[in-house]
Amino acid sequence: MDNVKNDAYYLGKIKEDLQFVILHTAGKTLQEIQNDDLLVDSIMFRIIQIAENNNHLTDGFKVAHPAVPWMAIKGMRNKIVHDYGVMDFSIIYDTVINGMPIMLEALKSI
Repeated sequence: MDNVKNDAYYLGKIKEDLQFVILHTAGKTLQEIQNDDLLVDSIMFRIIQIAENNNHLTDGFKVAHPAVPWMAIKGMRNKIVHDYGVMDFSIIYDTVINGMPIMLEALKSI
């Protein structure tokens, strides 16, 4: 059966979401992204999906890869879900522009 959901599966999903956000925000300013409601919603959804897939990774996998900010991923998701209306989007922008490319490169080597 090809529907095995293991660490490799969830890691693949995380990489896909990171690639999507990076692709669709490349070269965009904070203002350009903030003015695009569809893009903002898409970014927020993808960050939430990354965190949900992160939750499915085994503890052993996370321990084996301590350079990845597993707890920060969960924390970002919680801020978005619980403080969506008052979230400082400059924090999201910094994460998208500066953090996600680094994280994707780190995950590619796993």
